[in-house]
Amino acid sequence: MSQSDKTEKATPKKKEEARAKGQVARSTDLNGAVILLAGLFTLGLTGSTIAQRLGDALHDALAAGAGRDPVTVDSVGQLMLSSGNTAVACLAPVVAVCAAAAIVVNVAQVGIKTKNKALKPDVKRLNPVPGIKRIVGKEGLVELVKNLAKIGVVGYVVLSALIPHITDYAAMVGMSPLQFGGSIAVLVKSIAMRAAFAYLFIGVIDLFYQRHKMEKSLRMEKQEVKDESKGQDLPAEVKSAIRQRQREAARARMMADVPTADVIVTNPTHFSVALKYDGVSAAPIVVAKGQDLIALRIRELGADAGVPIVPDPPLARSLHGSVEVGQQIPEELFEAVAQILAYVYRVAGRRRLAA
Repeated sequence: MSQSDKTEKATPKKKEEARAKGQVARSTDLNGAVILLAGLFTLGLTGSTIAQRLGDALHDALAAGAGRDPVTVDSVGQLMLSSGNTAVACLAPVVAVCAAAAIVVNVAQVGIKTKNKALKPDVKRLNPVPGIKRIVGKEGLVELVKNLAKIGVVGYVVLSALIPHITDYAAMVGMSPLQFGGSIAVLVKSIAMRAAFAYLFIGVIDLFYQRHKMEKSLRMEKQEVKDESKGQDLPAEVKSAIRQRQREAARARMMADVPTADVIVTNPTHFSVALKYDGVSAAPIVVAKGQDLIALRIRELGADAGVPIVPDPPLARSLHGSVEVGQQIPEELFEAVAQILAYVYRVAGRRRLAA
């Protein structure tokens, strides 16, 4: 199914299913920009108070330690504990505002409706192959261009704030430490605010891009939309009957392919997996599989058609649990299946010679 065939917008059901899997349009750049601005505004409001409290704490600590002789581990520990408590108390409002901003911007982008499926652990997420493909593929190139653009825009904003005042910075050489610190604080705040607003602009653009990207990835074929529309109009009992008939039809097609198999691998009673290798495909294909009664029927059809039946419980369980009908066997099972096929071909060759 090519992407060009998906010309229709996603239906509400398709969007809801994607959301349940955690597939939502969200811009991490917008998150970072909002958190940065919230932190800067909070520092702007509380910065002088924080500086005053930290200065007073340092003064009190030095004054309290001036009469202590000698300095002990306990006294140093108390000094560090007191300073740490003061620092935490001073920075707590900034951290709280940044945390609240993070929650608000995320809720604004994706809502607050939680989905259990997105919270369930999925071992497929640990597979590095999709991540590598994203890095070296088209998506990785797009992200590289985006990052370079972000660096360029923020860098331009910062330089445009610095370069016009180069001569003013030279005049700071003779300032007192207090005056110099105040001037530098004003300069840093101005540059940081400009960079933050530039980052916010980038984040807004990125949000629209992420939504466009998500809409494109969820597009559907016209037939998919028609099938979904038909399914929604039917009662639950009719839908269940249709699914049952579809399963029966698929099972009938599967059973019809059993006589074409090259070998049937069995458990030997609980599982049966029929394999076919045409020499053209990269690996053998599972043409039928089943458990218990279906497994028995596969063995009966195979025996009637003269298909070799080979007992191999571990391989039968692995094939039944990891490969769907119509799919090629995974690479980790190549060797085991190849040995069975080689055995089957040798037996068939001896029988032909004997005949």
